[in-house]
Amino acid sequence: MAFNHGVTVNEQATSVLAPTAAATGIPFAVGTAPVNLATAAVPANTPVLAYTYAEAVAALGYSDNWADFTLCELIYSHFALYAKAPLILVNVLDPATHKTTVAPASVAVSNKVATIVASGVVLSSLIVKSSDGTTTYTAADYTAAFDDDGHVIITTKGTIPANATQLQIGYNKLDPSAVDADDIIGGVSVGGDYTGFELVNQAYPRYGVLPDLLVAPGWSHEPAVAAVMKAKAGNINGNFKAMALTDLDPTEPYADAGAWKSDNNYTGTLQIATYPMLTLGAKVFHYSTQLAGLIARTDADNGGIPFVSPSNKSLQADGTALADGTDQFLGIDQATYLNSQGIMTAVNLGASGWRSWGNNTGAFPGVTDPKDSFIPIRRMFNWIGNSLVLTYMQRVDDPLNNRLIAAVTDSINIWLNGLTASGALLGGRVEFLESENPITSLMAGKVKFHLYITPPGPAQEINFLLEYDTSYLAALFA
Repeated sequence: MAFNHGVTVNEQATSVLAPTAAATGIPFAVGTAPVNLATAAVPANTPVLAYTYAEAVAALGYSDNWADFTLCELIYSHFALYAKAPLILVNVLDPATHKTTVAPASVAVSNKVATIVASGVVLSSLIVKSSDGTTTYTAADYTAAFDDDGHVIITTKGTIPANATQLQIGYNKLDPSAVDADDIIGGVSVGGDYTGFELVNQAYPRYGVLPDLLVAPGWSHEPAVAAVMKAKAGNINGNFKAMALTDLDPTEPYADAGAWKSDNNYTGTLQIATYPMLTLGAKVFHYSTQLAGLIARTDADNGGIPFVSPSNKSLQADGTALADGTDQFLGIDQATYLNSQGIMTAVNLGASGWRSWGNNTGAFPGVTDPKDSFIPIRRMFNWIGNSLVLTYMQRVDDPLNNRLIAAVTDSINIWLNGLTASGALLGGRVEFLESENPITSLMAGKVKFHLYITPPGPAQEINFLLEYDTSYLAALFA
């Protein structure tokens, strides 16, 4: 021991840890985007963390053609309609492979301006030639830019004659039809490159942001895509859980939706099945798109804790429809039937407007355990589990002694008591039980803590009993 003369002070780490609560209402979405319109385009199959509409558009571009560019639907809904952030977007449309080559053809020039009336043009691929095709001009001879409709405006200069009335112009254009379900599902290449939904495992390592909602607008009604979303929701980075927001086939009539859900296995405990589509003016949304924003808004309104059901909350919609545009006007009885099949839908409640309707995960009615059948309870289990991993990862490899046991149990109990006081739990506690920690496990460095939690379920059915009371007839003689 070093010689000391005087007073010394040492510090010790706080035994009770403040919880690192997992974020909620953060979508991870895979789809297609008009990257030719992006001002700071990122390569295909690269996760983009966007906190604003401008950030998303700069990285991926934007088009109102949601049928071809599915991520634009979510960008518009999440930022413009629900004003929520962030979200993580993965565009799988690769201009290098998902393209169509248009051979040079004659385009009229007027006042030194030529317009390519086509969408998806990749500016870097432009080939501009003289009207007879004998001279190929360089980028120094013209400027090219997009107008508000996504068409290319070419302004001539340089060696292009000022009085030119025709040019031959060729280009590559994006071909969204070349993207298929396998691109959305993704995988890992021989070279180790991740694509599609496989990239969900890179979200947290890249950005330190943990998504808890998986979305694929325009694709999740395909059973193969939904199956992968459901699987990924249960195992992100080997530790975390999310909810897969999936659409049922919007071409199916309401009466067949339940059978379609069952036949195509939209029955996961970490899955929400939605039906049909939502309308707002001339725009048509996949239900899952708006549900991502609705969940984010509901969580934010409740302190970022997902104990409140997204059911019976206001949608940004003025109607529901099938894929062909056929309006759907479901009454409460019809919506209740869909709910009984584990399907979330929408109803018009008059003065209250269009509301989401349904509390159950896709597992219902086959699974009735409230932990797995009620959306808010399932999400609370996800959130508490994710938060425990994020908080106590720092305790891994600490000495397994009484001090560690006390630190973990004390801090968790304080946290659970706070959640109970706020109404997010009806009650909760953690215990370190000898029966669950045999000597052989402790010798191997394995320790188990048992949490008991009861999130509140939704008040799904409120009943009033009316009775005719004859005693009040006495009022006639008062």
